[in-house]
Amino acid sequence: MNKDNIRNFCIIAHIDHGKSTLADRFLELTHTIEKGEMEQILDDMDLERERGITIKAHPIRMEYEYQDREYILNLIDTPGHVDFSYEVSRSIASCEGALLLIDASQGIEAQTMSNLYIAMEHNLEIIPVINKIDLKAAEVERTRSEIIELMGIPSAEIYEISAKMGTNIEGLLQAIIKDISPPISVQEQTRALIFDSIYNQYRGVIIHVRIFDGELKRGDKIQFCSTGKNFEIEDTGHFGIEMQPCEKLSTGDVGYIIAGVKEVRQAKVGDTVTLAKNPTKTPLPGFKNPKPMVYSGIYPLDKDDYNNLRDALAKFQLNDTSLIYEPETSAVLGFGFRCGFLGMLHLEIFKERLEREYGLAIISTAPSVEFKVHLNNGKEKLIDNPSQLPDPGEIEHIEEPIMDCEILVPPDYIGNIMQLAHDRRGIQKNLETIDEYRVSIHYEFPLLEILYDFYDKLKSVSRGYASFDYSFHGYRASKLKKIDILVNKEKVDAMSFIVHEDKAYTWAKSITEKLKEIIPRHLFSVPIQAADGKRVIARSTIKALRKNVTAKCYGGDITRKRKLLERQKRGKKRMRETGEVNIPQEAFLAVLKVDRS
Repeated sequence: MNKDNIRNFCIIAHIDHGKSTLADRFLELTHTIEKGEMEQILDDMDLERERGITIKAHPIRMEYEYQDREYILNLIDTPGHVDFSYEVSRSIASCEGALLLIDASQGIEAQTMSNLYIAMEHNLEIIPVINKIDLKAAEVERTRSEIIELMGIPSAEIYEISAKMGTNIEGLLQAIIKDISPPISVQEQTRALIFDSIYNQYRGVIIHVRIFDGELKRGDKIQFCSTGKNFEIEDTGHFGIEMQPCEKLSTGDVGYIIAGVKEVRQAKVGDTVTLAKNPTKTPLPGFKNPKPMVYSGIYPLDKDDYNNLRDALAKFQLNDTSLIYEPETSAVLGFGFRCGFLGMLHLEIFKERLEREYGLAIISTAPSVEFKVHLNNGKEKLIDNPSQLPDPGEIEHIEEPIMDCEILVPPDYIGNIMQLAHDRRGIQKNLETIDEYRVSIHYEFPLLEILYDFYDKLKSVSRGYASFDYSFHGYRASKLKKIDILVNKEKVDAMSFIVHEDKAYTWAKSITEKLKEIIPRHLFSVPIQAADGKRVIARSTIKALRKNVTAKCYGGDITRKRKLLERQKRGKKRMRETGEVNIPQEAFLAVLKVDRS
């Protein structure tokens, strides 16, 4: 196929703005699938359909005839959440154009703007599209005004569609051909961008590539620029509904290569593939190793499932290079693993997939972030687990990760947002009025403050109108301390956490009170304490169950009752010293849900 007849594009959209539905209409119009054959074909996981997001990107090739010419349209799908922003940027970098899809009932959201800026940085041709015009709640003119204000383009260049009803889809498909440039080559040496990869147990890693220069064919010896490792191509092909083998991939093509690669981490997203015999000296820009931002301990509910959990993690990592894990041990939970994730959604998806796909019942400890600890001896230590924190006497200061955040909200709720930001140690950088309906507020938040219930609180104080986007900014020194939770004076290491000193009491009191509700009563009183080092800063007590030992005393000398009560008192004291407190699994889940305002 002549590269002038190839169009590579992606769809930029916020969660649930209709990206997967629009892709279905394109597939039906190009006869890649028959009408009504399947819905949301690019979201093949149950979780993706339930949550309305794309977790794993799926590229697909479509053929379409326009003005007596055959065109190849490669739709490079993108993940649909800010946690996967690096994967989004690599998918966008593989395209020449993008559809900016906006829900007419919701308008421009923060994540939409974030991905739009990435597309603009890569000089993509942007085609703005207003979707869901068939809804009664659709505000088409308002959304149109927002787009004009944001992009500074004529009204005539904005397309109005209903992906669900199929309205104006063919005109949009033709606009892709007319407005998006065909691919061009800028050098002789072969260069291909890895924008995704999946593991197949029979064929190894299937690498998804976009060819920018040259060609790749079976038998070629290739080299990965980031590692310098060489492999031989066994197979190449295109992405249809199923993979379609072909002889070679040329400039502008989007397809896959299979080269006997055994681990996904060897074919890193964003890396450049070149020919080993004539390698390029200028790899494609933008490559970096995704860095986990959130860490949590993962333990099997049934201790006999430890080996099954280990095997499941190994299989999971074959398809998810951003997941890292290492063994760890807890005095309460037993043997488990310390896992690193891109964000809270990544952690939630991981836990749900473990339970659904591998049938494992697991429990996770409270999520933490990676801190930089500067010691008095001049050394620096990275920790992601509160148990790793050195003795306070050895610490000079601690730095915590800071996020650049953007909140889009109607002007009526600015006061509520500012109060929430103040409570979460946010630092306001600027405030911009987009139009009369929407204001953009930029903040710097500690990642620790937005880990747990921040998004729920944001939606609550804005009545669901606010949208939120964030990216990593850097590290900043902060006054942090470790809080240990003690149940019956025994430290529960899995419940320890690191918190800013101004919030230590609030967090500690919330957790002790929650545990008091969850942990069942015993025959002796159970103190639940939160300690800053050796100093207890919060406490709740679970009262003892009392057995009426004097029930059988009908009269007689009072000393008989006193003897029974004294014996009971001594027994309770002995039980409190030697008895074990049963901490139910629900207690660990409850710690995640306490109010941390």
